Amino acid sequence: MWNDSNMKSLYVNATNVVAGREEVMVLMGVNRAWKMNQEKVDVDLAERVVMTPFTAKRLAIMLGATLKAYEAKYGKIEIGIPEVNKG
Repeated sequence: MWNDSNMKSLYVNATNVVAGREEVMVLMGVNRAWKMNQEKVDVDLAERVVMTPFTAKRLAIMLGATLKAYEAKYGKIEIGIPEVNKG
């Protein structure tokens, strides 16, 4: 059972991921840039989520499946970065 009594919501539009041997960190924040194609981007970091590599892999699989279903329903999401070839 999922207990949501202490849950909070957080909006982010900027993320970064860093990893070491025993942990993966997801940094989340809000990009304060309001001009398109701005050279320097300032991000106000709000949260750092630290997890084991095993949990990170499960999260990656779940995010991939969720985005695949989203794109099947609403269309491809273009972010301007070529997809990595899985081969």
